[in-house]
Amino acid sequence: MGQRDDRLHVEMSVADDAVDVRAVGEIDIATVPAFRSALWAAPVRPVLRLDLSGVRLLSAAGLRTLVAAHLRVRARGGELVLLHPDPVVGRVLRATGLHRVIPIVDRCAERELVPC
Repeated sequence: MGQRDDRLHVEMSVADDAVDVRAVGEIDIATVPAFRSALWAAPVRPVLRLDLSGVRLLSAAGLRTLVAAHLRVRARGGELVLLHPDPVVGRVLRATGLHRVIPIVDRCAERELVPC
């Protein structure tokens, strides 16, 4: 299943214990509706993994959507985990303190985000 905007492409795969979502492109005020729609369409599973390795830009609107998705998933008994953010996106997540709220797994050693 996937959603596409000119500047954002989102794909989803569903397993028994997790939903994997991969976003590629830019997450900003123009693309947030498609991004939010994809996240809200995810079925309830213990873990929602969001791969951000292909995201080049994450705006304030995108950050708000991540926080809302985190709260929504947690209210349903699950956990949102952010995977492999691009270095620029990783800096935004650290600068805003979101890395303290939502677990982030980096490519360095598949562990919570610690600068390599």
